[in-house]
Amino acid sequence: MGVRRSHGDMMTGDALQYYAGQSVALLALALCVAAFANKQDDRLLLILIFGNVAFAVQFALFEAWVAAGISALIVLRIILARKMEGNWIAMLAMLLATILIAGVSWQGIQDVFPLAAGVFGTVAMFMLRGIPMRAVLALAAACWIVTNAMVGSIGALAAEAMMLATNLWTISRILKERRGEADRIASP
Repeated sequence: MGVRRSHGDMMTGDALQYYAGQSVALLALALCVAAFANKQDDRLLLILIFGNVAFAVQFALFEAWVAAGISALIVLRIILARKMEGNWIAMLAMLLATILIAGVSWQGIQDVFPLAAGVFGTVAMFMLRGIPMRAVLALAAACWIVTNAMVGSIGALAAEAMMLATNLWTISRILKERRGEADRIASP
């Protein structure tokens, strides 16, 4: 991962790169908010594609190459998982691509978090549905939160925290609805 620099060290050419990364991260946050505010699945996924492009760019600006590569790969994963749900070959190809990207751009042990996020997200998107999918996506979001904290990305950290909170809230709503249905069926 890129070197996290203190604000005092930013009086050089690194300042432009740092603030560009923060700006792109805030754009990613705005796109994620717009995506999750949308009621149409196709539009939500399209906006998330643009959000992941922004995540990839901000990670590149922060010189977090594994995270940048895996974020770019997520764009393809969103498209393939939507069209090839449950396809083991497509999932295995995406997992292999994720591992290859991590292998060629590995900078250190901190890269285990974006790699884990990529693996969790791929399995969830291709093979799981409902609460199991959301639970594994929550693990992926937690890994992205750690990654964004390590690179110092304020906007992306907020975006991932919002996605994790929204996901956990949705899981609780689904469970509550299921309990309500079970109570209605059980009551005479």
